Amino acid sequence: MDGAEATERLKGYRSQIDELDGEILALLNRRGGIALEIGATKRAAGLPVVELGRERAVIEGMVARSGGPLPAESIERIYTAIMLEMRRLQECRESSS
Repeated sequence: MDGAEATERLKGYRSQIDELDGEILALLNRRGGIALEIGATKRAAGLPVVELGRERAVIEGMVARSGGPLPAESIERIYTAIMLEMRRLQECRESSS
């Protein structure tokens, strides 16, 4: 493979990554909207917004479901970050209510 072929191949891969990133962002925003609804429902019912056991179960479930090239530790870090940001979103909404 020469430089021109490699450049063209990389361009195609990067285009695929850009498309996937857009899909991931849309899904994260959908997840955030649902997380806000969950937080509002819990507050209305007088339930604690944060459920660390549920968060741990989600993370462990995603690790178990992953069959891809990412190692379990990477999946755990990614989902820990997602959970943290969803919690921040709920807390931000709670403080502005």
